[in-house]
Amino acid sequence: MKHRLLTLIVCAILSSASMLAQLGYRHNVVPAVAPDSVDLEYYGKKKFWQGAATVVGLNLGVWAFDRYVLEGDFAYISMNSVEQNFKHGFIWDNDYLGTNMFFHPYHGNLYFNAGRSNGFNYWQSGLYAFGGSAMWELFMECEYPSTNDIIATPIGGMAIGEVFYRASDLILDDRATGGERWGREIGAFVVSPMRGLTRVINGDAWRKRSTSGRQFDIPNMSIAVSAGARNIKYKGDVFDKGIGLTSQIDIEYGDRFSVDNGRPYDFFTLRGDISLMEGQPILGQLNIKGRLLNRGLVEKENTTLNIGMYQHYDFYDSDTISEETERVPYKFATPASAGCGMQFQQLNVGNWDFSAEAHVNGILMGGVLSDYYQLNDRNYNVASGFGTKVNLNALFKKNKFSATLSHEYYRMFTWKGFDPDVDLTTLDEE
Repeated sequence: MKHRLLTLIVCAILSSASMLAQLGYRHNVVPAVAPDSVDLEYYGKKKFWQGAATVVGLNLGVWAFDRYVLEGDFAYISMNSVEQNFKHGFIWDNDYLGTNMFFHPYHGNLYFNAGRSNGFNYWQSGLYAFGGSAMWELFMECEYPSTNDIIATPIGGMAIGEVFYRASDLILDDRATGGERWGREIGAFVVSPMRGLTRVINGDAWRKRSTSGRQFDIPNMSIAVSAGARNIKYKGDVFDKGIGLTSQIDIEYGDRFSVDNGRPYDFFTLRGDISLMEGQPILGQLNIKGRLLNRGLVEKENTTLNIGMYQHYDFYDSDTISEETERVPYKFATPASAGCGMQFQQLNVGNWDFSAEAHVNGILMGGVLSDYYQLNDRNYNVASGFGTKVNLNALFKKNKFSATLSHEYYRMFTWKGFDPDVDLTTLDEE
């Protein structure tokens, strides 16, 4: 086995050409409304054991389904398998990019929201995500625990989990009754299952109260939805998968130019892309950028500047585009990434308003398309590195015309590879 360094530059288009956003609308939600202090006290009570029991129950339920319904080989656990997991220690697994870099973080979001729904804050709930992941890796499978999973599951789960928790907060209203109440409770359960389950356990799902029950402000918020056609092909090649349908959603939650310290994710952005295209993953893109800490530097009538610490979650996935080749356009993910960011705004420059944002983030662990590691279901490699993101915006007469220039740059170094002369068909995966 030979260790190698692989340097890759992944730009925003990630070696693909797309035709997007032919139809769209934009919706603004205003003004901001503060939560009621009664609600903060009622739902802010910390219930450690209930949160822990929910995490354990979730793991036992998923294991039982895997064992008795799916009859998965990995679910036949015993005291011996647990002992071997502790003795052998952690390895790198070979699951698909979507499994390791999206579904595991999504599962981490469930652990995270078991804590969040029982009165714990963002940072404290992260310990639930780590504990639930460790329990699964060490006790609930007869496969050796995975190093990449114990990193991606809790950290990526915190990003996805906080976004979903705040989204469910916008849906719920304890004052509602009848059909409206059922619709809100079901909607919140779909968005944040662990919050919905906790409300059922506590009886809050049907308890009418005089206040809304929300834990956060109703913030200034914008939602843009677009739909159109998509095509992926290699430059210069004639083969492709044809044209498919795609839908993209962009959400901005909170005030990006705020100079208040705030709490984690008082401001975040989300972009998701779902496509119906032959041979391609349904989820092709998911980007979350959440502000963890904030400090205002300039606050004037027309000028605002702040800096802060941001958590980043980026996921881009594609598959082979032709039966004539096994080439894959791109696979890239950063479930464990954070760094510094800046937001700047200059208003009333003639008829124009200008804004800019810039981010530099370190990537503790990510995944990137690699020629050095292709084994079983995995044709990408685990990598670390750094990235930058820049957005420049110009708005003419408030709403007459707008232009945006965006750029993302990533430099990734793979952690482990194989000598090109090694026959991977005879290689011991462990």
